[in-house]
Parts: sequence; structure tokens; C-alpha cells
Amino acid sequence: MARPWEADPTAGFKRRLGESPQALGVTTDGPDCPDIWELDNGDVAVIGRDLTEPLGGCLPSGVSIGPDERLVVIPRKMIVAAKADIPGV
Repeated sequence: MARPWEADPTAGFKRRLGESPQALGVTTDGPDCPDIWELDNGDVAVIGRDLTEPLGGCLPSGVSIGPDERLVVIPRKMIVAAKADIPGV
């Protein structure tokens, strides 16, 4: 059975949602910057810390992580800063 949604590996980056990690003070300007991006197909890409192993066994009932998925964590201030850029529909 096909999944109802698949990530498109050919999608491009359209715009950052929220402020840059530098502006939010959540990076050292190294290659480890959390970030949130809207893709040109409307999907959203999140760059964050992979906590699949430590948090994967503590998921709420009915929540699961597929073998090709990762549980990614970003700083709260990043999603708060992105709120104005996220459409309501």
C-alpha cells in the first residue's frame, strides 16, 4: 500500500520560516545550525538534533517513527519566531 504522502527529494528551498539561527542566538556559526525552511512545493524542512534514539521509546500512544524517519528537535524560540511565517491553512 502506498503512503498518502512522500517527501519529494527534488524540492528546492524557497524561504526560511522565522529568523536565522544567528539572529536567535542558537548557533555558534558552525555547521550545526538548527533551521526551518519552506520548500518550493509547500512542504517544510527542519534541521535539528536527531533525538530518535533517546526519545523514540517514550512516544505517546498512537505516535510512531517509521524506519526512514527521524525525531528532530529544534529550540522553542525557533518555532515561535516562525509562527508569523506559517500559513493558517
